[in-house]
Amino acid sequence: MDFTLKHTATGSKARAGTLNTDHGRIETPIFMPVGTAGSVKGIHKKDLKEDIGAQIILGNTYHLYLRPGMDIIERAGGLHKFNGWDGPILTDSGGYQVFSLGAMRKLSEEGAKFQSHIDGSRHLFTPESVIDIQRIIGADIMMAFDECTPGDADFDYAKKSLQLTQRWLERCVNQMQKTKPLYGHSQSLFPIVQGAVYPELREQAARHVTTIPADGYAIGGLSVGESEADMYAMIEVVNPILPIDKPRYLMGVGTPVNILEAIDRGVDMFDCVMPTRNGRNGMLFTRNGVINIRNKKWADDFSPVDPDGTSFVDQNYTKAFLRHLIVANEMLGAQIASHHNLAFYLWLVKEARRQILADNFKSWKEEMVVKLAQRL
Repeated sequence: MDFTLKHTATGSKARAGTLNTDHGRIETPIFMPVGTAGSVKGIHKKDLKEDIGAQIILGNTYHLYLRPGMDIIERAGGLHKFNGWDGPILTDSGGYQVFSLGAMRKLSEEGAKFQSHIDGSRHLFTPESVIDIQRIIGADIMMAFDECTPGDADFDYAKKSLQLTQRWLERCVNQMQKTKPLYGHSQSLFPIVQGAVYPELREQAARHVTTIPADGYAIGGLSVGESEADMYAMIEVVNPILPIDKPRYLMGVGTPVNILEAIDRGVDMFDCVMPTRNGRNGMLFTRNGVINIRNKKWADDFSPVDPDGTSFVDQNYTKAFLRHLIVANEMLGAQIASHHNLAFYLWLVKEARRQILADNFKSWKEEMVVKLAQRL
C-alpha cells in the first residue's frame, strides 16, 4: 500500500491524496461506510459503489469473530469473497466494542476477556489473536489492538491505559511479522494514537507510534464523550507529529461538521455509523442542514427528498412518502434515509477534495459549517 500526497490547501492543513491498495485506489479525504457485520445496513453493494460512491468500507473484528465466525469467513476465502465487495476493506481491532461492553469485559496485560453480547459466552482477545483474526478476515487495512478510554477518564487512568496500548502495539507488530496474508493480497497495520484528552499523553502516543514503520496511522479514543473542542484540540496536538507522507485516520467521527473541521486540521480518513443509524431514525443530512423527516411539517411536502442530492433516492422519492415510511416503520424508509445520508457524506468529502485541489477549501468550509448546523 502506498499514499501520495497531492496537495495541501492554502491557509489550512487540509490535504488531498491518493491511497493505493491491492483492491483499488482511494482518493482522500474519504469517508468509509461502516459494515459492522460485513454489510452496510440496508445497502446493496451495487448501490454502495455505483450510486453512493463508496471507495472503501469497514468490517468489524468483534462482530465478525462472533458471527459468522472465523471458520466460515476463512472457508469463504476472506471477507471480500464472503460479502462480494471487491474494493478495499478496513477492519477495526474490536477495541472499541470491547470498551463498550462495560461490566462484561475485563482488561489485563494478557488482553481483554469479555462476554458475547449475543449469548453471554466468554472470549479472550489478545494482541496476537486480534492480528490473526484480521488476517483471516483479509482486510486491506488492519488496526492494532488498543484500549479505548472514555472521554472522562482521569489522567492516571489514561496514562496507564496508554502504556498498555503501547505494549499491546509492540505485540501486534511482532505478530504481523510472524504471519502472512492468507489470500494473496497485501495487508497493512495502522497503529492507534490514544491518550484521552491530555495533550502530553497524546503527544507521547503520537511520537511512540511514529517509531514504528507503518503505512498509515489512526487517531482513536475521540468522539467518546469528550467535548468537540477537546476533540479538535487533540487532533491539533497529534497531526503535526504524524508523518506527513502517511494517511491519518480519525476513528468513529462523526457529524458532517466534525469531518470538515478534522479535514481542516489534516485528517484524511473517517468512518462513523451516524449516516445509517441516524437515517434509520429519520434524520437526514443535507448541504443546507439537518432534516428530521418525522416532523409533521413534511407530511404533505411532495418535493424530492433532497433536490440537491446526488443519489437516485433523492430525486425519485418525496419527503412526504419518506416520512410516511419512517413513521410506519417500513423497512424501505430506513433504506432510503441510510442511502441518502451515505451519498451525502461521500459527496461532502469528494467536494472537500475538489475545494482543496482548487485552493478554496478554507472559505468553502467556513460557509459549509454554518449551513450544515442548521435545522430545517
